[in-house]
Amino acid sequence: MKEIKTLSDVKNIKVNSRRIYSANHDEILAGMTTDIYFIKTMEILRHMGLSQKEVVAEVFPRRSGVMCGTQEVLNLLQDKDVEIYALPEGETFEAKDTVMRIIGPYEEFGIYETVLLGMLAHSSAWATAARECREAAGEVSFICFGARHVHPAVAPVMERAAIIGGANNASCILAAKLLGREPSGTIPHAAMLVAGDTVSVAKTYNEIMPADSPRIILVDTFKDEAEEALNLAEALGKDLEGIRLDTPSERGGVTPALVHEIRNRLNQKGYDYVKIFVSGGLTPERIKILLEAGADAFGVGSYISGATPIDMTMDLKMVDGTPIAKRGRIPGLKDNPKLKRLKLRTNK
Repeated sequence: MKEIKTLSDVKNIKVNSRRIYSANHDEILAGMTTDIYFIKTMEILRHMGLSQKEVVAEVFPRRSGVMCGTQEVLNLLQDKDVEIYALPEGETFEAKDTVMRIIGPYEEFGIYETVLLGMLAHSSAWATAARECREAAGEVSFICFGARHVHPAVAPVMERAAIIGGANNASCILAAKLLGREPSGTIPHAAMLVAGDTVSVAKTYNEIMPADSPRIILVDTFKDEAEEALNLAEALGKDLEGIRLDTPSERGGVTPALVHEIRNRLNQKGYDYVKIFVSGGLTPERIKILLEAGADAFGVGSYISGATPIDMTMDLKMVDGTPIAKRGRIPGLKDNPKLKRLKLRTNK
């Protein structure tokens, strides 16, 4: 699919009906997800003979956070004659910091402003939320369970960003694979509901699953959580690595008192090796409280997946070597010592 250059190209686009509405990679690279006004801009500048002017563009955020999406932008512009300086993924930034600088002819990257800002805005927000969970959890493990809360087209982007921000792993298969990992997760309530019994499902799981699949079993499907935890510990013995609490809000959710009770009941019966994994509506604040109550690991979903995008803005700051800016902004480059040169010009 060729890159969109003109309004005629846009007019000639024919989109067939599709089963899933998200843009595919070729459509993104062709510029089909850009705002139409950038195509109009290129038409005007070409007509005036100015589209190849050398410019420097800088990207800045409206609030502080953790940088993510850098690699996608590099991949987006890998064949373009531009030089890119940016914060590496996982690096922190403050509001109005320069987080990316792109140098080259405007025509090389102008139509991708919409795309690259969207990449950085969402990924950085997800990574920032994950970093907040990491700071709350300390050294304790937490996994991103957020794929069900976003469109599947961006689920791997979101969970990859969560790992960049500090999550130990992701449940989304593609997200984990993109980072060279194996996805993490056990089984949902559906298995127990279909089978009608938690212990029988746990025994079957223990029997047929690979050795590297963690024996962590939900205990809140049918019975009192403490009772079910003890039933599982008795049935699986040392094979039981942990129990998972995902008590719904209709039953009061997972409370510190519940975690404390289960921890003590397990310990009293000699099952102190069984870990308590908590999921369901977790926030950094709840992670801290449940950690103090005795939780050992966490699954975080909506707090990460629902993070508000960090508004990113791209400004032209130099044109043909001359400092420039729109009213209200200071002309010229704004340095950030954290910037690293991550891409060289292709034609120089």
